[in-house]
Amino acid sequence: MSYISQSCDQAASLWLANDLPPEILSHLKLSGCPDTAIDSSFKLGNAAQTSIGLSGLAAAYILSLRTGNMQDVSVDARHAILDISSEFWYTVDGQVPTTSARDYLAGIYRTKNDSFVRLHTNFPHHRQGILNILQCDPTREAIQAALLQWNAKDFEDEAVKQKMCVSAYRSFEEWDKHPQAAALRGTPPIQLIKIGEAPKRDIKESLQFPLEGIRVLDLCRVLSGPVCGRTLAAYGADVLLVTSPKLPDLPAFDVDTSRGKRTTQLDLAQAPQNDCLKNLIKDTDVFLQAYRPGGLQEKGFGPQELAKIRPGIVCANLTAYGWEGPWKHKRGFDSLVQTATGFNWAEAEAFAKFNGLPVVDKPEPRALPVQALDHVAGYFLAFGIQAAIAKTITEGGSWEVRVSLAAVAQWLRSLGQLSPDTAFGDGKPLPKRMNPPNLEVVALSVTLHEATGDKRDVEGPLRTMTAIRHAARLSVTPVKDVEAPMGLDRHRPVWLPYV
Repeated sequence: MSYISQSCDQAASLWLANDLPPEILSHLKLSGCPDTAIDSSFKLGNAAQTSIGLSGLAAAYILSLRTGNMQDVSVDARHAILDISSEFWYTVDGQVPTTSARDYLAGIYRTKNDSFVRLHTNFPHHRQGILNILQCDPTREAIQAALLQWNAKDFEDEAVKQKMCVSAYRSFEEWDKHPQAAALRGTPPIQLIKIGEAPKRDIKESLQFPLEGIRVLDLCRVLSGPVCGRTLAAYGADVLLVTSPKLPDLPAFDVDTSRGKRTTQLDLAQAPQNDCLKNLIKDTDVFLQAYRPGGLQEKGFGPQELAKIRPGIVCANLTAYGWEGPWKHKRGFDSLVQTATGFNWAEAEAFAKFNGLPVVDKPEPRALPVQALDHVAGYFLAFGIQAAIAKTITEGGSWEVRVSLAAVAQWLRSLGQLSPDTAFGDGKPLPKRMNPPNLEVVALSVTLHEATGDKRDVEGPLRTMTAIRHAARLSVTPVKDVEAPMGLDRHRPVWLPYV
């Protein structure tokens, strides 16, 4: 099987699994060599190209439902890899950002039983929670000393009880024996579920952008959900990013993932602002959220409640470990899911083999070179949302879309691993993060201007950012890359009028 035919086969399988018309698949054009697009033993180039290609193809399909005309969608494998690492490549006023989204205490630590745990401390309350469990000073040395008193899985269990973000280090074999792996078995990476009846969507013809006139409420933070919202904005949707003024942000990610969106803030614990969100929902088409499982449902914004407020809505939900099993409420992020489900172990073994080193019983963890689970999940979510929008046009109804990082990991694992020589000998490493930027990055970048927003509270001269262009190239309707808010509260919580 050729490199490209495997990507095409994966795209076709997922497209058809979601009951979309097979004749559309001929319009997906994949190029480049996905197996050597990045130096990893896992088929990250395939995963990036497939997920981005499906999101673009679904957008083209929606436009064809509106106009009767279908266009081609092309994705280059290397461009797709740079796209799923986009947070590394943007600049503001020509400068690479100096801030990092990663807290210096986050990462891998050795444990008492000669194993490892990965800690996620990028939010202040998660950081403090870990320190409270360990009763130690906020230094890596102190944390390492404290963790040498714990077995890995015991500490993971305690962190789960305390609602903190920790993963014990596992091999694929160990993960396969875990009850959460059993609960996920057979779960597809994208699930579409009809949750209510509604008339067919009456959608106006559009000649400029596939999602023109589609309104999206984006209640997401960090990477996966925000990447999904950014993708929908690139296809022309009015995406309103709603964050809470009481929750910490991650500017190093937010500047990149909020491109093309409008941004506002609401405190849902305050009745008037909760009511404001409900009023927005009455006129929204998509409700996208990636908070902890059940978090928004407790505030009255679960899928069933949303379908009653707005019949015909598409409710898109992202979680770490899925909707069934003992870990369905467990908090998680890309790096934690990698560690828990065996990827860091398998990548370490492959790298050792490439270097001619003995494969030890428990190799030191090796992370994937990019946050692939996050980005691929974001693009799968964008694909699923658009597949659901298409269904509201062709058959009506209200729909829920489900994507979990663990189900995406399960799908990625199902693609198999490359030989160590292909992965680390032929695989192309990421460019260096340079100032000025690397020429490969520059060639694939787009320039965006800072949006003032309708609050008009931007002080000083407006900034300019460069960022990696969206990797899906639509042959007739280019993606919408014009403005970037570069801030989380630039707009009033209102919809733009229909044109």
